[in-house]
Amino acid sequence: MNKKITVFSNSPQLRQSKGYYTISKSIAFMALLFVAFLAGCKKDDFTGEVIGVCPTVTTDPMDKAVDVPLNKVITATFNTIMKASTINNSTFVIKQGTTVITGKIAPTADAAVFTFDPDVDLLPFTTYTGTISKAVTDTLRTAMVEDYVWSFTTIPVLSVSADPVAGGTATGGGAFAQNSVVTVNAVPAAGYTFLNWTESDNGPAISTSASYQFTMNGNRTLIANFDVIPPNRFAVILSALPSAGGTTIGAGSYDQGTSVTVSARVNPGYTFVDWTENGVRVSTSSNIQFTLNANRNFVANFRAIPAAQFAVLLTSSPAAGGTTDGEGPYPSGTSVTVSAVANTGYNFTNWTDLASGAVLSTSPNYTFALTANRNLVANFAINTYILTVISANGTVAKAPDQPTYNHGTNVVLTATPAAGYIFSSWSGDATGTTNPITVNMTSNKTVTANFTAIPANQYTLTVNAVNGSVAKVADQPTYTSGSNVVLTATPAAGYAFSSWSGDATGSVNPLTVNMNANKNITANFTALPGVGPTAVNLGTAGDFAILTKSGISTTGITSITGDIGVSPAAATAMTGFGLIMDTNGQSSHTPIVIGKAYASDYAAPTPAKMTTAVSDMETAFTTANGLTTPAPIVDLYAGNISGRILTAGLYKWSTGVLVTSAGVTLTGGPNDTWVFQIAQNLTINNNAKITLLGGAQAKNIFWVVSGQATIGSNADVSGNILSKTLISMNTGSKITGRLLAQTAVTLNASTVLKP
Repeated sequence: MNKKITVFSNSPQLRQSKGYYTISKSIAFMALLFVAFLAGCKKDDFTGEVIGVCPTVTTDPMDKAVDVPLNKVITATFNTIMKASTINNSTFVIKQGTTVITGKIAPTADAAVFTFDPDVDLLPFTTYTGTISKAVTDTLRTAMVEDYVWSFTTIPVLSVSADPVAGGTATGGGAFAQNSVVTVNAVPAAGYTFLNWTESDNGPAISTSASYQFTMNGNRTLIANFDVIPPNRFAVILSALPSAGGTTIGAGSYDQGTSVTVSARVNPGYTFVDWTENGVRVSTSSNIQFTLNANRNFVANFRAIPAAQFAVLLTSSPAAGGTTDGEGPYPSGTSVTVSAVANTGYNFTNWTDLASGAVLSTSPNYTFALTANRNLVANFAINTYILTVISANGTVAKAPDQPTYNHGTNVVLTATPAAGYIFSSWSGDATGTTNPITVNMTSNKTVTANFTAIPANQYTLTVNAVNGSVAKVADQPTYTSGSNVVLTATPAAGYAFSSWSGDATGSVNPLTVNMNANKNITANFTALPGVGPTAVNLGTAGDFAILTKSGISTTGITSITGDIGVSPAAATAMTGFGLIMDTNGQSSHTPIVIGKAYASDYAAPTPAKMTTAVSDMETAFTTANGLTTPAPIVDLYAGNISGRILTAGLYKWSTGVLVTSAGVTLTGGPNDTWVFQIAQNLTINNNAKITLLGGAQAKNIFWVVSGQATIGSNADVSGNILSKTLISMNTGSKITGRLLAQTAVTLNASTVLKP
């Protein structure tokens, strides 16, 4: 007969529930081995202890949890009733890196559940590590097998603010789950316009739309930048309704009479409905063009696409080219007609699919059956015209001299009479006696220069002046033999009159000339010494309007006067130009560049030419950034030079530099030099203008940017930009200067004129 044994325990819980166990000796022995070795629970030295279940724990937040609220109370739930005194700040620890987070630990009504309440809220988008030590025990004094260690990450936070605070309001901040779609909004106050969103003071613009939508990716701090509307300008204020529906382009302040184009761009899941102003519908086209003669406040209205419908989305390329209609959601199978209307100076070319680029129709009215979402582009081309000039007994020079001209181009005509004749008037599509004359190309035009024979005993006096001017008294087309004419020479800024040459000599000023023959007299001027640092030697990099190491891209109608080039990048890094290879293989050309395009993979000697030019560009940057004489003006106006007047000199900033729509004025002579050493980014906002006074020349201005340079829409800039990284020109912007970037240059319907 097997002997029975009785095992007693001092555990109150066990005694209360069981009293005692009666088991066979062999079974009891094996059970004890199973508990001791298979379960592996940690035991204390009490000889009468009977061990049941090992404690285990689950936590809230769980291991690897994300988007945890910042005010989260952390919970530990055990599988058995725990001894509260063993769960404390030494055994229940939360850390951020090596820093221990202080907080209060408390049991709950459920004796198996304990909480940790941090003394202060957790930091956003931060990973924390929790540890519950194996020193914690249950009421049977049984410990966990090992420490429980887990981690979790808190939710990201978006902070928004307005700069200046009086300029307007910024909304949309808060805590948002990682990868969620977020929309922020900026509303300007009276007397201000919205400029852009940035992520730091004077930082580069990340959006110029007052409604900015993006995907949350970690903490973000956004600043809505506003600018005062100058007294002589009007404001265009744009907003989106609902704000998540889309974005707008074209807000800002403009001169009276400016032709302004504003555009609406839809976000996924929405379609554009219309533009309204004061609740009145203005247009159903996502692009509208108007002449600005008063403040305007437009709302771009969007509508969510119902689940059972498909969307038709329309855009114009370029935005100023024309308007579209027919956008919206429709039931599947609907026969949809979209239409395009060209703006003045443009003509419609075709409809294309945005994704594939395939041409869908060459008719401005395109009808199709809707079986899926469609995103269509109405393409427009600017009109080009021919200027015919007729002249007899003289010649006429055209500037610029081109076979054709884009709509709105100004052409300067200068008439020069042949010997024995004088210029008398213009006729045809130009009138008057002004010479030179400016002709605005809005159609094909024919202009005739009329010349008249000089009568007997009459003589002509031709006066030449460069870097100055000469006044004639009396100022007549011809002079009677023996009459006297007084010439007075006036130098341009930065120059001094030095002498007369041709049919007059000496340095007397004014000079009396006796007309006893046809005479040709030149007034000579000498440059005065310049002010400021030595002009930066660009070397062969100065031969280019745009030079980069990694690429040049353009969209819209861009115009570049001067050569462009890339190296070590290949020609494929020049996108949007439609390059046509020249027969020698050493260069290429395109209608939007008055000059040549060069790349490192073109035929010799171009690769060597490009290597040298890029090296000269890098040397020029290093040299300009290292100038120390004259003594630099350091951190002037904390980098915000908007509305200021700067004389020639060396300027140095440890921050970025900002120019708002108030612009900046550079005043000095034609030989004066400006060098701006900028340690961070150069940001030139929408509609900003760099004004040159006193004869200052763009070729003598150098923006040396260690960060990136961003030129806003419709900004007008002067000077050479030497950038360590990217140079970006937005819609309608213009620069008289050079873009020399050690990474890339991006253009959007921009104009670049090499000085």
